[in-house]
Amino acid sequence: MADSGLPSRPKPEETPAAAPAEGGEQSKSASKNAAKKAAKEKAKAEKAAQRAAQEKAQAASQDANDTAKDLYGPLPESMDVLPTTHFSQLSDAHYEKEITVVARVDNARVQSAKLAFLMLRQQGQKVQAVIAAAEPISRQMVKYTGGLSVNSVIQVTGIVKKPEIPIASATLSHLELHIRKVYMISEASEKLPMQVKDAERPPPATTEDASQADVEGAPLVSLKVRLDNRPIDLQTETNQAITWISSGVTELFAEYMLKSGSRWIFTPKLVGAATEGGSNVFEVKYFKKNAYLAQSPQLYKQMCIAGDMGSVFEIAPVFRAEDSNTHRHLTEFAGLDFEKTFDHHYHEVLEFAENLLVFILSQLKERYKEQIAIVQKSYPKAGEFKLPKDGKALRLNYMDGVALLKEAGVDVSEQERFENDFSTAMEKQLGQIIREKYDTDFFVLDKFPMAVRPFYTKSCPQDSRFSNSYDFFMRGEEIMSGAQRIHDIKELEASMLAKGVNPNQEGFEDYLAAFRQGCPPHAGGGLGLNRIVMFFLGLPDIRLASLFPRDPIRLRP
Repeated sequence: MADSGLPSRPKPEETPAAAPAEGGEQSKSASKNAAKKAAKEKAKAEKAAQRAAQEKAQAASQDANDTAKDLYGPLPESMDVLPTTHFSQLSDAHYEKEITVVARVDNARVQSAKLAFLMLRQQGQKVQAVIAAAEPISRQMVKYTGGLSVNSVIQVTGIVKKPEIPIASATLSHLELHIRKVYMISEASEKLPMQVKDAERPPPATTEDASQADVEGAPLVSLKVRLDNRPIDLQTETNQAITWISSGVTELFAEYMLKSGSRWIFTPKLVGAATEGGSNVFEVKYFKKNAYLAQSPQLYKQMCIAGDMGSVFEIAPVFRAEDSNTHRHLTEFAGLDFEKTFDHHYHEVLEFAENLLVFILSQLKERYKEQIAIVQKSYPKAGEFKLPKDGKALRLNYMDGVALLKEAGVDVSEQERFENDFSTAMEKQLGQIIREKYDTDFFVLDKFPMAVRPFYTKSCPQDSRFSNSYDFFMRGEEIMSGAQRIHDIKELEASMLAKGVNPNQEGFEDYLAAFRQGCPPHAGGGLGLNRIVMFFLGLPDIRLASLFPRDPIRLRP
């Protein structure tokens, strides 16, 4: 064939293969992998759905065959209201009887498929409950009961039985509850910030927040953590007892005052001027001006006396803006205040107050024996408070206390010059000296130097260096300050000027006006509830004797 001048067409087998694009191959591979993965996921989902359907069907079958399905679970809304029994009411008379209780789950454990145990807790007291699979109780009910979350509130109906061996871990060790019904009232979170059982032990001596443990390795919960989670902390048997005793102090105080013919009053806590010391008051906004939280009801108590009320008392909060981070100071505390007229001498009121305190402390020992014993398990000093054996308060003069300290080698030169009151360390040492010498933890010091008392305090007529004032002490620490008050207007104004207080300053006009109208001689005092509880029980910190304590760094919960 003649040459046409055109290139010849190559044979098909000689056509060079095009080089595959690298990206195209990867894309195909990725698509295949994605398809495989999707197929696997689909198969997995189908199996899961099938398994879930089987489990659901099985559960439905089990529920249908559960002989106890109506005996446990959420509390039915249509359920009849059952009378409940408090743990404190339980006795041998309840053996073999059915009762219903509402309590918290202190602990829950499954012993086997047919047996589970609950420890029930009610206001600190504990009762063991047991559930066993036997008609009509099912295995499902046993499993449910043993899996209840700690601290949940439940309603349990059961038969009271006497265990063969007393249950050492229960407060009521001589009985146990054999469960017939158990219903959930309020389920607790699985992650509690602390366990009640850990808060049953005393807090560590240090204030550090680092986790600590006792000699057996059990956690010790710091005071800060307890107070941050106070509602849980209050559930402990110890705190239940402390709060009952605190309630008892206020009840006994009110009982004594009312029986004596005293009138319960309620004075303002918002005041228009800082009349008792500007540096120690909390200032608050009051509409378009400033107001202050009352440091005490002192001026109002005296105004009530001037109003011919004769004898008055109050139980109310007191606010002190003192930046004192000590074991015995709070910025808000419960005050037990009283004011009373007298006929001839302020010692009439002093003796009244001494008898008041002896009554409160002796009745606490008598009426709250069980609670004191509970606190003593954590704080051994709780049961050791010593009262005067003759039922009369030990009363010494301030200078007698100075002499006792001097005899013990304490430097009391400032006190002998009437320049300073006793320091906390001196008070404690004096308390120890008096305990050893007079066998009492409660005593009174009378006739304090005038220089260390407020402007409304009456000076001693026999020696103006001293005053007709007194302090009460428990375990060597002050729990009350009181005095005869100045009732003559001229003497009152002169005392104010001598103390550097201007009678004409804002806030005093109504107080002084009460005395210009005439006022009978009177005296009184102010007790700190939290200190009484703290020192009576020998607690290491006043915050342990306060429901929701307030101090310079704590404003919650």
